[in-house]
Amino acid sequence: MRKISKSVLAATAVMMVSGAAFAADELAPALKTAMQRDLGLSGNQLAQYLKAERLAAQQEKALAKQLGRHYAGAWLERKADGSFAFVAASTSIKAAKATAGVETRQARHSLAALDAAKGQLDSQLARNGKAPKGVYSWAVDLPSNSVIVGVAPGAEDAAVDFVARSGLDSNTVRFETLAEAPQRRTTIQGGRGYLRNPGDGYLYACSVGFSVTKGTTLGFATAGHCGNTGEVVYNEDSQWTPGVRLGSFAASSMPDDNETGPDRGWVQVDSTHTLSASVYGYGNGDVNVSGSTEAAVGAALCRSGRTSSWRCGAIRSKNVTVSYVDDAGNPDGTVTGLTQTTACSEGGDSGGSFITGAGQAQGVLSGGSGSCKGRQGRTGGGNSYYSPINPILSAYSLTLKTTP
Repeated sequence: MRKISKSVLAATAVMMVSGAAFAADELAPALKTAMQRDLGLSGNQLAQYLKAERLAAQQEKALAKQLGRHYAGAWLERKADGSFAFVAASTSIKAAKATAGVETRQARHSLAALDAAKGQLDSQLARNGKAPKGVYSWAVDLPSNSVIVGVAPGAEDAAVDFVARSGLDSNTVRFETLAEAPQRRTTIQGGRGYLRNPGDGYLYACSVGFSVTKGTTLGFATAGHCGNTGEVVYNEDSQWTPGVRLGSFAASSMPDDNETGPDRGWVQVDSTHTLSASVYGYGNGDVNVSGSTEAAVGAALCRSGRTSSWRCGAIRSKNVTVSYVDDAGNPDGTVTGLTQTTACSEGGDSGGSFITGAGQAQGVLSGGSGSCKGRQGRTGGGNSYYSPINPILSAYSLTLKTTP
């Protein structure tokens, strides 16, 4: 059993952008400041990184088509000297044609094989109904060309048994010890966002994701665990003080303790309100939403939430399955289809926005582990999961509200 180095979390720090080059001085101030702070980028490094991300946007799909069955994924990577590179992996170097600026690496497993391997663990989950205690997550990790299973300290044997029962080839798997369990990011203390009162004596707080429309109806996308269908939500005037009614959950999906499914929802906003096609910048200027082009593995992005405001990191893995636990360590629902990032987050940030420097909406916070205190908050070394925005839009027939 091998443990993957957590240096991977801080090693990838780049983002995807479509279209023309995007200069560092064109970034929204809130994103530029947060990216340089959380990812440790100098001005020159940020500029060089933006060149690498443009190359990724131009070449990723072409490389996948060129390599065909040999394709083992592509990602952006930060080197030891602080520079950035776009890397493509192939099970056959002979099949890879030289592409200017793209680094090609030999891989043992194709991306299709890794996706199938991860699917075996999903099938095992479906048969069992829930993940074993202490087995937190599993996902395809492109840089290591493996399926990484996240486990609690001391839960290694349970993880090995889980993998063995799935029939998965052990050579495909790596185990990573997670110091803290991933939890849904709803909290009953402090911050900024929106509030709900289900009548159990507590107020619950989450964060707005992205403004959306459904025909002439306005609303916003957020995490499903932030409220049940029909539940009313309120603006947070000040810390834990409900303000005006915003609207109510038009739809919500979050698996219960022993269930599996997505974590997504949207709030239909009352007609008296107007929603902006932007993300709140917490004093550094708002960031306009210009689209929802999906960023690559290794891409840098930032998230905005009521508790920890702007925090940045990189995309680590996609299509991640996460088995959440509550404060007592009991099952709290297994969520599929998440994207794992190295951005930190805290309770109450749930539902909040993940966005790239080019203004491309990526998703809404589902949960995570750790906090934004100390090194995790300063170096993009946190651990958060988001529900991708495009599947949310598709599931509820919503349209993302964007700026021209």
